[in-house]
Amino acid sequence: MKKKEEMVLALAKEIEMRKGELLENHFDKLSVTKSKIETIYFGGGTPSILSVEEIQLLIDTVYKNFDVVENPEITLEANPDDLSDEQIIKLSNTQINRLSIGIQSFFEDDLKLMNRAHNAEEAKKCLETATQYFDNITIDLIYGIPNMSNERWLQNIETALSFCIPHISSYALTVEPKTALDKFIKKGLVNQPDDEVAQEHFHILVNRLQEEGFVHYELSNFGKPDYFSKNNSAYWLGKKYIGIGPSAHSYDGTNRSWNVANNTLYIKSIQENQLPSEKETLTTVDQYNEYIMTGLRTIWGVSLERIEKEFGPKYLEYLNLQSQKFIEDELLFVENGILKATQKGKFLSDGIASDLFLLNLE
Repeated sequence: MKKKEEMVLALAKEIEMRKGELLENHFDKLSVTKSKIETIYFGGGTPSILSVEEIQLLIDTVYKNFDVVENPEITLEANPDDLSDEQIIKLSNTQINRLSIGIQSFFEDDLKLMNRAHNAEEAKKCLETATQYFDNITIDLIYGIPNMSNERWLQNIETALSFCIPHISSYALTVEPKTALDKFIKKGLVNQPDDEVAQEHFHILVNRLQEEGFVHYELSNFGKPDYFSKNNSAYWLGKKYIGIGPSAHSYDGTNRSWNVANNTLYIKSIQENQLPSEKETLTTVDQYNEYIMTGLRTIWGVSLERIEKEFGPKYLEYLNLQSQKFIEDELLFVENGILKATQKGKFLSDGIASDLFLLNLE
């Protein structure tokens, strides 16, 4: 049996093995509720290498083993070079109703610098076809690329807007070890990414997208009303989720677990009816820190009432004390009992959150 076929069967089997994970037993021990699946996301790596039939098999397996809401958001993550016209048309005839396309840039030299497999023409052609068959599309764009002027970055944004897509995710360029970009920088062929340039690009992006009616609902995410990512919003709002496949992470409200990364070990374990995962139980401090980190990145912010109710008055007292300097510097503000980041503070929200973190609180 081919490795790909083994993997698909293993994924389907893991879904079946985990069908009871969303059951909730109540205190009377007589009533059991089953949480409903609201989103299905094919992501991580290149899930678009799966055939339409294989994707449909996995969707069908989810429906057989879980309760699914009437109109779930079903997303496929793909790169432009994976999405031929024929593939897009085939996907449009499945239950997939959202595409996440890794465009990164509409400029050829940027794509070469980031060692992307697709070219600028493929990126545009992909969106031309995709927008004919899918209403709900998101793309990724990278800012802070060395030698990218503000004008060039704005051109990237304008090109994206010309396709009338309803959602954009945008991230600052990071240099991963042992990549082509890392080697170019070490050889002095390319400048190191500049934080000030990245911050300037970020504010250009925020202002331009807001002019077009996008809501900046999370640090790196912008959506038209009714087009926020339901899948990613679930993470930020602390909802439970199940991750299927190698390296996939899951969260049940108290515990976080993750599957083994090695494909061969993953398949072998599933074939032996063993879940290839490790688990950790989050402490109260862990849960507080995660809530601060995710909350400050989003428009939903951090509820001071929730901090007191779920974590206790000591946590609220600590948060109020630590956040005061950021409020004075106009990086944070409190509105109707919700602590939020200002536009100036959003770009720095991860760093601000780390200053509000707790190591321990007796």
